Amino acid sequence: MIRGLYISAWSMLVDSKRMDVIANNLANASTNAFKKDTVVLESFPEMLTRRLYDTRSRINPTGLVGTMHLGRDVGEVFTYYTQGSLMKTDSTLDMAISGADTAFFTVALYDENGQMREIYTRDGSFVLNGAGMLVTKEGYEVLGENGPIFLESDDFVIENDGTIVQNGQVVDRLLIRQFEDTGTLRKLGSNLVQATEETVLQEFTGTVRQGFIEQSNVNIVKEMVDMINVMRSYEANQKILQIQDSTLDRAVNEVGTVR
Repeated sequence: MIRGLYISAWSMLVDSKRMDVIANNLANASTNAFKKDTVVLESFPEMLTRRLYDTRSRINPTGLVGTMHLGRDVGEVFTYYTQGSLMKTDSTLDMAISGADTAFFTVALYDENGQMREIYTRDGSFVLNGAGMLVTKEGYEVLGENGPIFLESDDFVIENDGTIVQNGQVVDRLLIRQFEDTGTLRKLGSNLVQATEETVLQEFTGTVRQGFIEQSNVNIVKEMVDMINVMRSYEANQKILQIQDSTLDRAVNEVGTVR
């Protein structure tokens, strides 16, 4: 009975985590280049059970009963880095990566000591700041192969490989990183990801599309269906927990009562 209470309660916690992930996907369905997450479930490891202080059985003197498991748990939160659909904007400052799900624009992140490190984004809705530097809408510097990119105006051309041409002169080339396995990347928030020690680079195989923005890869209909399924699962576990609690209450307070 107590084990049943534990399984039902833990399943409700798992469903709560799944609901949080689905809600975050829906909240970012209109965020440029957002990549949806999903909860990967795993079963608890099997446990060997035995009868305690009971070795009188001649058939099974060891007291071993068998194995059991305690339901399911959250294994990981997996991110789908599949490319979203491209929306045409005709803005020269809007850029999208096409044909390479594992490629990202590179931006700069500075720590409190002024040290710069690379972080990555698929959101190519860039702007020019007051100094003529190409930055993200949050203000992060967009990096080229020679560092931060400075432009005289928004009148420029981006070639398929990311080369920036203005007034007939090559200004720089966008620093685009492509990775072998996006499973080694970690989300930072603000539509940014960072590499880890396991991340391996590979050659860029896609193209850069100027005047386009990549949209979120969230399927709203599917997320709504998943949300309904999670709500039903949560409610079912809640009812089972209440039934077990009621049965346990009667067993403790009514069974064996002298009348």
